Amino acid sequence: MTAVTTRTAGPALHSAAPAVDASAPDAPAAADAAASLASADAATRLDLPPLRLGPITVDTPVILAPMAGITNKAFRRLCREYGGGLYVSEMVTSRALVERSPESLRIISHDEDESVRSVQLYGVDPATVGAAVRILVEEDRADHIDLNFGCPVPKVTRRGGGAALPWKLDLFTGIVQTAVREASKGGIPLTIKMRKGIDEDHLTFLEAGRIARDSGVAAVALHGRTASQYYSGKADWSAIAELRNALPDIPVLGNGDIWSAEDAVRMVRETGVDGVVIGRGCQGRPWLFGDLMNAFEGSAERHQPGLGQVAETVYRHAELLVDAFGSEMMGLRDIRKHMAWYFKGYVVGGELRAKLATVPTLEVLRGLLAELDAESPYPGADAEGPRGRAGSPKKTSLPENWLQSRRLNEAQQADISAAELDVSGG
Repeated sequence: MTAVTTRTAGPALHSAAPAVDASAPDAPAAADAAASLASADAATRLDLPPLRLGPITVDTPVILAPMAGITNKAFRRLCREYGGGLYVSEMVTSRALVERSPESLRIISHDEDESVRSVQLYGVDPATVGAAVRILVEEDRADHIDLNFGCPVPKVTRRGGGAALPWKLDLFTGIVQTAVREASKGGIPLTIKMRKGIDEDHLTFLEAGRIARDSGVAAVALHGRTASQYYSGKADWSAIAELRNALPDIPVLGNGDIWSAEDAVRMVRETGVDGVVIGRGCQGRPWLFGDLMNAFEGSAERHQPGLGQVAETVYRHAELLVDAFGSEMMGLRDIRKHMAWYFKGYVVGGELRAKLATVPTLEVLRGLLAELDAESPYPGADAEGPRGRAGSPKKTSLPENWLQSRRLNEAQQADISAAELDVSGG
């Protein structure tokens, strides 16, 4: 059995629970405060068992959601250094993997010290998905496989993929059953991630969850939004609770609007889920996984980095990206998207922000970061909360006559493979 327990200490960041010096004159008062804090910690500790996915045990029931262009080896390493959990790679399309495109092979690569190699697949054709899973199993490229049924991107849903796919029960069932069968040949647990449905009038999560459970998946993760919501509005945690109650015999994981450790604790208490999936909340905040580990262990300690510490993390992230891509140009191009997330709420001038967003080399990056006020403290609430683009509610783009039947017609069957594009989301 594989247990995900290892945590390497990340950079020293501000702690909300300082140690007590028993020799100090005010030690009794400090000791009382510490005892009070310890009592509060015990009262808020979640009695949540480790997450079990087949032979894998995740001691801290937290999963990094696959995010295209984000959850590569570099970012996964940063997150792993702060806390325990399961860290999933960027999504890869089944077709690209079967065709062995260089980019697909890069996406599914893992560092040697990643104890669980987790890969997310996207596909719309049972045979192609099955072939991709077979490659991962026979070539020993993964220890855990997840299937993406949550993508709300119009160019995917308009061809029947992503969050639109579970509406077609025959197609969804075929993909999940085929993938589970191929994964089981290597003893690899397979999970799925999905949304509530296409819109509030066309919900799919309960039927899809039951089909997945009956097909033998190891767990089901639900993002509490529909495809038409994109990332707007609030995630519907009541739907997550409903799915948890409907599937008492397998782990159910909750996703959506977890911006802090306190949000994760609240989700677990309100929904009864077996673990949480973290997406946009960790963008520019890899230390969130340290906060989550502390919260699940009952500790009030939280990471609150000053500007100098954030700058150090940004530079390390850039170095890791250069190493992961094998190219300084590609690594620096990739770090640019992270700048606004890392410096959200911090005092950074507009001109400097613009330069950071177009930084060309590590040398230039070091110089720009040196211009920051390293002594500037953590800005509090301004650095927290939602990040990334939420978009706005919109009618989901779908194939012609998609909603008329829960089964594929001949024309839809012929066209469905066009949805297998190299995009992600969910």
